[in-house]
Amino acid sequence: MPRYTHILFDLDGTLIDSAPAILASYREAFAQTGIAPAIAIDESIVGPPLLETLQQLSGSRDQTVLNRLADGFKATYDSEGYKQTAAYAGVGDMLRQLKEAGLSLSIATNKRILPTRLILDHLGWSGYFDHIYALDLFEPRLPNKAAMIRRLMADHELPEAHSIYIGDRSEDGESADANKLPFIAATWGYGSLEPADMARNWSAADTPDEMTARLLAD
Repeated sequence: MPRYTHILFDLDGTLIDSAPAILASYREAFAQTGIAPAIAIDESIVGPPLLETLQQLSGSRDQTVLNRLADGFKATYDSEGYKQTAAYAGVGDMLRQLKEAGLSLSIATNKRILPTRLILDHLGWSGYFDHIYALDLFEPRLPNKAAMIRRLMADHELPEAHSIYIGDRSEDGESADANKLPFIAATWGYGSLEPADMARNWSAADTPDEMTARLLAD
């Protein structure tokens, strides 16, 4: 068996290109509410949790403003918007090969749990994953991705020595470090880490085929 039998994945920018759907829904939310965004709505804002991103985009911490924007975003994204999400080329094959090799696959994402499940169903991937975790899966809401990974591993007694986290941003690598997990950066997505941003103990894969080979290695 490969060394790592429990593979934990980030979602946005790692397995899926969700930017077009997310950006369209943010723009629609601002248009519907008549609120002018404080910064450009572009790919640089994709990744963090919804309310954190809305604070950044609106330049406001007024909860009434943020709730209006969040409601507008969810109304669009959770109904039809999420269907614009695309799988990165080769990722479906990667997941199939890892599952067929007997590995346990999980999702640990900042995306809300509802659209996460909708997207996995839409892409036909739900059957690949044994565990799907999001910050809002629990009440009270989990504070960050490191805490989410810790909760996932504790809930399902995943062995630290045989688990690994895969993501596309510095936050992902830092969250892996916080849980003493190895980290491989998926550099094919929009959150792609540059060599200068990589910690010494992190590694990278430039394609899903390369990632598959790495994860299936003894």
